[in-house]
Amino acid sequence: MANHKSALKRIRQSEARRERNRYQLKTARTFVKRLKNTTDKKEAEELLKKVTSMLDRLAKKNIIHKNKAANDKSKLTRMVSSL
Repeated sequence: MANHKSALKRIRQSEARRERNRYQLKTARTFVKRLKNTTDKKEAEELLKKVTSMLDRLAKKNIIHKNKAANDKSKLTRMVSSL
């Protein structure tokens, strides 16, 4: 257990950040899954905008790697255009 006040605060901060990151990542994965299961092109295009924004935000905050975000966006864009 931590003995310093600053170490205790750091533990609280890192736990809060971890929870926030997990929530954002899980939400993005859910939207990606929803987009992949969509068959309507118009609805898929709307979802693609939202998912792209989410992936960009996750990459910006270093929750996922920027190349993973780019790869996912590319694959999803190709999938939507083929509908």
